[in-house]
Amino acid sequence: MPLKKPAAPEPGPSIATEDQFRQLCAYLYNATGLIYSEAKRYYVTRRLADRMAATQTTSFAEYFALLQGAELEPFINAFTVNETYFYREDYQLRCLARDLLPRRLAAGRAGQALRIASLPCSSGEEPYSIALYLLENWPEVDAQDVEILGADIDTQMLEAARAGFYGARALMRLDAPLIAKYFEPVGESWRLIGDIRGSVAFSQVNAVDAGQVRALGRFDVIFCRNMLIYFDEAARRATAENLFEALLPGGFLCLGHAESMSRISTRFEICRYDDAIVYQRP
Repeated sequence: MPLKKPAAPEPGPSIATEDQFRQLCAYLYNATGLIYSEAKRYYVTRRLADRMAATQTTSFAEYFALLQGAELEPFINAFTVNETYFYREDYQLRCLARDLLPRRLAAGRAGQALRIASLPCSSGEEPYSIALYLLENWPEVDAQDVEILGADIDTQMLEAARAGFYGARALMRLDAPLIAKYFEPVGESWRLIGDIRGSVAFSQVNAVDAGQVRALGRFDVIFCRNMLIYFDEAARRATAENLFEALLPGGFLCLGHAESMSRISTRFEICRYDDAIVYQRP
């Protein structure tokens, strides 16, 4: 077959006016903190077309009216980013077991529930990774009451997390003995065993919404990795404030490797450990 240039992609569905495109992006931003510009127009309009087809609407105005009701949830789900896998950035898991939890115990939390949040949790790999790593690597795990919460704005991802089915890519960082110990083969997938699924609670939350974050309670450690990079400065500052208030005094925040709280908020103290840099509520 002769070598040919690939065909240009078909243009995305049109939005009638620039004002309507901006209106949709502004609505998405206000609902989630996610910011989309003209450079992402094709991305946005493709997802809009999918949702219009699913709701059998034929005009932007008709579809936009649905966002005031039940359509808001699937609309948000269509725009979330859910790239993750087990033991991602596992140097932070080492820091959790070697430094953060021992320091919380030393600070007087022994005998009380140690609460850990993963936000956003996507399809569950991140909070389940915390559970698996502590079971395998933290000697105190059987002596302490550890509560793990996975939270995300995407309800479809939360359903997938509760179900606990994963493909080979999600498990690529786990060795065979660990997979055999904690997963059951189901067709071409693996399902996390029920005891581990039952050890993690899940809840829908918008990290930019102070009331929703507050409703989760307060935590000893929060993992909030690779979410702030999708926000603008205002949404980052609002989220940082919400995360600060969600931490118990002396609690720790873990961000993604490309994120830095020092450029967003001055309320946190920077803590440098052998395995990771984390941020602490004084």
